[in-house]
Amino acid sequence: MTDLFEQKTEPQDFSDAEKLAWLRLIRTDNVGPVTFYKLIERFGSAQEALEALPHMSKKGGKAKPLTAPDESLIYKEIESLQNMDADIICAGEELYPLPLAAIEDAPPVLTYKGNLRLTRKNGIGIVGARNASLNGRKFTEKLARELGKADQIIISGLARGIDTAAHSASVETGTIAVIAGGLDIIYPPENKELYHQICDQGLVIAESPVGMEPLARHFPRRNRIISGLSAGVVVVEATLRSGSLITARLAAEQGRDVFAVPGHPFDPRAEGPNKLIKDGAIMVNNARDILENINAFTGGGLKDHNQFHWITQPAAEQDIDGITEDEPGLEDLRSTLLSHLSEIPCAVDELARTCQVSVSSVQVILLELELAGRLQRLPAGRVALINGQ
Repeated sequence: MTDLFEQKTEPQDFSDAEKLAWLRLIRTDNVGPVTFYKLIERFGSAQEALEALPHMSKKGGKAKPLTAPDESLIYKEIESLQNMDADIICAGEELYPLPLAAIEDAPPVLTYKGNLRLTRKNGIGIVGARNASLNGRKFTEKLARELGKADQIIISGLARGIDTAAHSASVETGTIAVIAGGLDIIYPPENKELYHQICDQGLVIAESPVGMEPLARHFPRRNRIISGLSAGVVVVEATLRSGSLITARLAAEQGRDVFAVPGHPFDPRAEGPNKLIKDGAIMVNNARDILENINAFTGGGLKDHNQFHWITQPAAEQDIDGITEDEPGLEDLRSTLLSHLSEIPCAVDELARTCQVSVSSVQVILLELELAGRLQRLPAGRVALINGQ
């Protein structure tokens, strides 16, 4: 495995073996970011978590024990990235984007091409309609250009319309494109030249593995990265049911500033920004409105964030409310917990109170159910069964 993860220009914190284990774990079915961190917290390392997957998924009710992708598939992904002159960064490494590290579901692994140090500078997200108006695109270009001159990095999603206008106007001053598919998939195809310009002069980031086509379910995940990298998010044009409003909501949940550009009431693309302003977003007429209101991000990185405690105690020695994992009493606890779960979301804290056990005990069983594909995690610490399983 020599030099498989060799960084071209940046220092490296993780060993090759650790990075390989992290990639295998996050590429495993049913393992999302929150589940990934809870597995690391419980088992102390990705390698220990990988070894525990079959047992935990079986306890959760999965007929065929869950296993991680074969190492050969991970090697193939790494080699593809190297052929693109791209690389990966793991959460907890020194150069992992600081603002992104503070969100609950920060991507454990990011693939990137370009200048990763751009994430160390102040960033503003700009999002909006794909079918943007001419005036909307012109205003976005002016806004991005002026923010860039004020040393703000522009962050967007490389989509048609507003995203394209934001990136195009900020390539020279600094722009970051967060894409929904794999790093090698250029979408939309007409942005091929812009994509390569950003790779050369800015930064392109992807959470999905190489070769993954962007699907509808990937875009909300992409949006949380855009807002997570930003000190504030500006919505230029958007309908009420657009992904841009999802990005704005995520930004607010992450404690970031939300800005909106007002529009004419007769234009459906103005409904989103106008509603955001009505609900308390900061109205934007020019770049100065943003620069005067933006709150500098000063949060701690992953290593200092109190959400993560890197436990090294072997899992077999850990007890659940005084019951070891192999004792019959734990099966009773699993049954009790399942009886309180349904397709209707409920809070993990509430489950613990109802079952009269600790949150840590509930989390272990929830992990088993999630690895078995029977449970989904939702925002605000809520969970729900999938299809009544």
